[in-house]
Amino acid sequence: MPSPFAGPGASDGATVAPERDEAAVARAIAALAPVFGDRLTTNSVIRRQHGQTTTWLANEPPDAVIFALTTEEVSTIVRTCAAEGVPVIAHGAGTSLEGHVNAPFGGISVNLSRMNRILAVRPEDLDCTVEPGVTRRQLNEHLRDQGLFFPIDPGADASIGGMAATRASGTNAVRYGTMRENVVALEVVLADGSVIETTHRARKSAAGYDLTRLMVGSEGTLGIVTAITLKLHGIPESILAGVCPFPSVEAACQAVITTIQCGVPIARIELLDALAIKGVNAHSGLTLPEQPHLFAEFHGSAASVAEQAELFGAIVADHGGGTLEVAERPEDRSRLWHARHEFYFAARALRPGADALATDVCVPISRLAECIGESLEDLKQTGLIAPLAGHVGDGNFHLQVMVDQSSPEEVAAVKGFLKRLSHRAIAMDGTCTGEHGIGQGKMGYLDEELGGGVAVMRAIKHALDPAGILNPGKILGASRWIHPGEAVPLAAE
Repeated sequence: MPSPFAGPGASDGATVAPERDEAAVARAIAALAPVFGDRLTTNSVIRRQHGQTTTWLANEPPDAVIFALTTEEVSTIVRTCAAEGVPVIAHGAGTSLEGHVNAPFGGISVNLSRMNRILAVRPEDLDCTVEPGVTRRQLNEHLRDQGLFFPIDPGADASIGGMAATRASGTNAVRYGTMRENVVALEVVLADGSVIETTHRARKSAAGYDLTRLMVGSEGTLGIVTAITLKLHGIPESILAGVCPFPSVEAACQAVITTIQCGVPIARIELLDALAIKGVNAHSGLTLPEQPHLFAEFHGSAASVAEQAELFGAIVADHGGGTLEVAERPEDRSRLWHARHEFYFAARALRPGADALATDVCVPISRLAECIGESLEDLKQTGLIAPLAGHVGDGNFHLQVMVDQSSPEEVAAVKGFLKRLSHRAIAMDGTCTGEHGIGQGKMGYLDEELGGGVAVMRAIKHALDPAGILNPGKILGASRWIHPGEAVPLAAE
């Protein structure tokens, strides 16, 4: 049964979409089958696994799935599909939250998980090159013996290719930045099957357009990433984690703002509200008091880490917070951050049987307390259960709304809240998504947020993918291009 949600910001009317060309799909599959053998499958279970599975959006499976092993194979798939006008959807670990891997018009899903080689590590340059199927944990396990690590940590063990495609972020972003700042160069298969390198490994360049940043965050709509060169960092000499309670979410937010404004080089600073703490206590066996908490981590020399923690503790006290309880042993730090990363599952346990709608927004840090406060009051008035967790050091917070989709009244209440949340963030000079991306779920907010910039995006999309075969129906609220310069809308406010 399809989800009753048309998507936040989407029309409640029927979706307009081009007719599928079943004959073209059949020709593409027939042409590719001899090349890929049993690595091409039309099994219904596997196809469904390659539709969206981590959110409330309806599952829209592709017509076939191919497990690619090389850049040349990806190029062959895209070139064949381009000749027939068949959609191509890149698939990594499948952990995205806004319908990025759905196939609303069918087509071929290219599973990149078996392209999981670490191609080169260059400690002297603090960079490495990996295939898209390499996961974050796999990479860091490989790097550990060389005293290096890759800092982007979105929580899930996502693939590096998927993290680049969605411009992933996470708990370390306040110090180390997002994928945008940590991708040096990309190898990309374009819509005609040709292969390009976006740049070389030099840490800066003034040579032409920044194709790397264009591709990072494009969600597979402009090309399929087949190799990624990343910045690396030395493992800190000392790491100290800590957690402290606050009397209110507002007090915690003010402590965060002061910490950032004072220039404390904090590596992670995460907020969980009282409801979220209740969930993680039950799910992960913690015994924290059920009130808002900040989770923090400091990196550096032993002396600098101690100094950072002391200064942060003083800021916490100035804002009415409790004692900063520190964890220095690796196993204690891991337990603390594991509990934070299990927020999604802990939140689901707060209302067994309900579906989870994970959403995020981001605002300038000066508006953080205001935006969170208004959002929590909105939830209170609406009567919804939605624990909060946030990468608040950069103004980004998440709400996991629990909903009974069999209740039309509750569905309507959630849809209304999600619209108000995004409109609120945009009105505060923020964004409807700090790190989840647009995908299918947030297409209705781009015009409000970016205005004329959306037309520029459409022009870029049409220039690079005139037939609209690359991950159609994502980001721009348009389906495949039917005629040059003309698109059929998927969703409108």
